[in-house]
Amino acid sequence: MGNRFQVTDRFADGAQYIGGRLRAGTSGREHSVIDPATGESVYTYALASTADVDEAVAAAKAAFPGWAGATPGERSDALHRLAGVLAEWADDLARVESLQCGKPLKLTTEFDVPGTIDNTAFFAGAARHLQGQSAAEYDGDHTSYVRREAIGVIGSIAPWNYPLQMAAWKILPAIAAGNTIVLKPAELTPLTSLMFAQAAKEAGIPDGVINIVSGSGRVVGEHLVGHPDVVMTSFTGSTPVGKRVAEVATATVKRLHLELGGKAPFVVFDDADLEAAAHGAVAASLINSGQDCTAATRAYVQRPLFDAFVARVAELMETVRVGDPFAPGTDLGPLVSHRHRDSVAGFVERARDYATVVTGGEAPGGDLKDGAYYRPTLITGAAQDSEVVQSEIFGPVLVALPFDGDDEGIRLANDTPYGLAASAWSRDVYRANRATREIKAGCVWVNDHIPIISEMPHGGTKASGYGKDMSVYSFEEYTQVKHVMFDNTAVAAKDWHRTIFGDR
Repeated sequence: MGNRFQVTDRFADGAQYIGGRLRAGTSGREHSVIDPATGESVYTYALASTADVDEAVAAAKAAFPGWAGATPGERSDALHRLAGVLAEWADDLARVESLQCGKPLKLTTEFDVPGTIDNTAFFAGAARHLQGQSAAEYDGDHTSYVRREAIGVIGSIAPWNYPLQMAAWKILPAIAAGNTIVLKPAELTPLTSLMFAQAAKEAGIPDGVINIVSGSGRVVGEHLVGHPDVVMTSFTGSTPVGKRVAEVATATVKRLHLELGGKAPFVVFDDADLEAAAHGAVAASLINSGQDCTAATRAYVQRPLFDAFVARVAELMETVRVGDPFAPGTDLGPLVSHRHRDSVAGFVERARDYATVVTGGEAPGGDLKDGAYYRPTLITGAAQDSEVVQSEIFGPVLVALPFDGDDEGIRLANDTPYGLAASAWSRDVYRANRATREIKAGCVWVNDHIPIISEMPHGGTKASGYGKDMSVYSFEEYTQVKHVMFDNTAVAAKDWHRTIFGDR
């Protein structure tokens, strides 16, 4: 196996980051971070307790007045410094992310880490542009304007599929707007979230502004979401867990942002560039071993291109190099855990009863037998209402289905509970534009699928949740809009008072 980062010494003090320092959790329970490529433990830590959550929230609450009172320029400068520290640590961040997730090193070095640095630099600039509506005299007697203000302590929960990027997506808009935060990463993958917090301290961001509690969702996550001093929760994860988060959050009447599951359609019209669509489908379905809520999962291909598309996608999938994430040339690493690999395999095995597995559909043996690997898989012949078409598999599995007219293609694309992302493939601008209007998703790509940029919002609709990560639109979640109105008349007895008392 390739060169791996030694994390034990880096986190010797524990996997909780509270008030500016690492410390051990107090739950009395331990958890191991497992390298999914080998099945071996690389770091064991004490899980957080509810008392640790209380301490982290208290640290964030104490830090809030000072951080919220800093000027936008001061917060911007701190985030620019943070981007610089992250850039200096890029190699270590990439190796730790690959170690805990099983991502190929080329993905973490060319996507996860650069994307996080760019996102940090974006919010460093955006921190200076928290603007409200321009002042005006709307009724003639008063001047009104709008302030955007930080709201307080944010309690967020990030998933295991993109630990570093999701930590950044939760932390950056919150603190750029002047809030403080307690983040709970997935207990499977806490390491790069802790490194992000350490980088923030190195950059001079005050202690308590960013806190990390590593613990279970049922105990630590629910306590964080329901904490009375937490004013807003941002959660990324599955739709069923998102529903539970919403129940807990609404009980304490706090703001809520949910980025949930997806089942992204990949709609190929009969005038599309077949080679581009096939390459795009393989890349978009296999990114991060398919563990991406925006990954292409349902390829709807107009019937004249269907057979050729299936043949070409299968051919390309068979060239994908499955192997050690740290080995040069590896395209596809393992899934995050053996348990999750078995879940993905279960979907495929059940599908054999009603569909055809064209390629893949198995775990490799040999040198990879101890890892949580699964081969790129293409399925055809499934019905629209079947499990593999309707349910989120979250693995390297693409289902291809034919359609006839454009109406049918768009209808099928919309025919799941989810609405996070989609793509349309066509050379006809009018056809593609119709698809972008009518497909119900938070993002629709045309002749591509997956690219994201810091300047544009990310978030879904329907069962995929609501609210936005990235971009200035994310500030809607993390700021309070306040109307301020000044009287300009200096008249004591105003005319409208007579509607309440006295005579005109």
